[in-house]
Amino acid sequence: MRVADLQRLYDYGYWANRKLFAVIAELTPEEFTRQVAGSYGSVRNTLVHVLSAEWGWLDRCGGRERGPRLNAEDYPTPAALIEKWGSVEAYVREFLSGLRDADLSREVEFAFGAGPKYRMPVGQLLQHGANHAVHHRGQVALLLRMLGRTPGDFDLLYYDGDRA
Repeated sequence: MRVADLQRLYDYGYWANRKLFAVIAELTPEEFTRQVAGSYGSVRNTLVHVLSAEWGWLDRCGGRERGPRLNAEDYPTPAALIEKWGSVEAYVREFLSGLRDADLSREVEFAFGAGPKYRMPVGQLLQHGANHAVHHRGQVALLLRMLGRTPGDFDLLYYDGDRA
């Protein structure tokens, strides 16, 4: 894996986010926070989980410090969350632009809460962060459909097609 590969993955993710955000921005605050289904229940809760995790992995890898896990209640509207996401996207892009390929093999120690400690290379952790977001974007797309909205196509294939 190279830094360029990670930059492509994150660029794809932010492209896909913008496609989703265009639909999410049309939700009322009630629709945004409505408990519909899935692991996190609402569009808001799912997206706050993704954003918090992405920022958390960035922090663990040496990027901008996140502090405590983000709280969904702090984002009552789509606009509030979309604005925060713009900041975190900038943090990630800045961090990736300063990495060299050799940095990707640097080991990072982390734990989930008070659980056991793990060690993994920066490259794998950042790749996990990008993949984690793909998983949850699919969940958000389903939640949007359950709310009567059509999120459109945002597969990697379409991203590559837009770039060709």
